[in-house]
Amino acid sequence: MAGYVSEAVIRRLPGYYRHLKELESEGVMQISSQGMGERMKLTASQIRQDINCFGGFGRQGYGYNVTELREHIGRILGIDRMHRMIIMGAGNIGRAVALSDSFPANGFQVIALFDTDPQKFGSTIGSSPVKDLESIEAFLAVQSVDIAVLAVPTATAQAVANRLWDNGIRAIWNFAPVDLKHPRETTVVNVHLEEGLEILSFKMKHKNNA
Repeated sequence: MAGYVSEAVIRRLPGYYRHLKELESEGVMQISSQGMGERMKLTASQIRQDINCFGGFGRQGYGYNVTELREHIGRILGIDRMHRMIIMGAGNIGRAVALSDSFPANGFQVIALFDTDPQKFGSTIGSSPVKDLESIEAFLAVQSVDIAVLAVPTATAQAVANRLWDNGIRAIWNFAPVDLKHPRETTVVNVHLEEGLEILSFKMKHKNNA
């Protein structure tokens, strides 16, 4: 794989993977960069440039084998194996993540949720148990966890994240509306829901005023 890949290309990779899965389910066996570009509203040149970031793939006059390219991008994304996740917070967002059908289908398995509400302890959401947040250190001492989903209130997000990092978690999917201070070796992806709505509002306003 090439040494440097832009953030824009990385953000497009899940879209490639999703479209290729859809093509497989439709029985499509091969697709050109032109055809892929039409599906994704990108130019054929952009498709080729993105995929070539990770080595030559596809054949002149043939295009791409859909299954091979989907598997190739799956390996690039690291979703050719199962990732074990825990969810910090069993409220609305935590429940939504735990109950999603798409995560297991794409290699992400929720193994437990943690909360501070005693009434939730011992219950299950989907197939995952809800545990006392105070047991997180003991849990991580014996369980292999790849990703933690942070779905806790803003006031406690940094403290919970610190406990996770202190106990070996190196990847966090953060739904709390706060920019976390984190160690250099840790990866954090933020999902700020209100920012998404604000961007949508901006685009609606300026499209209407065009």
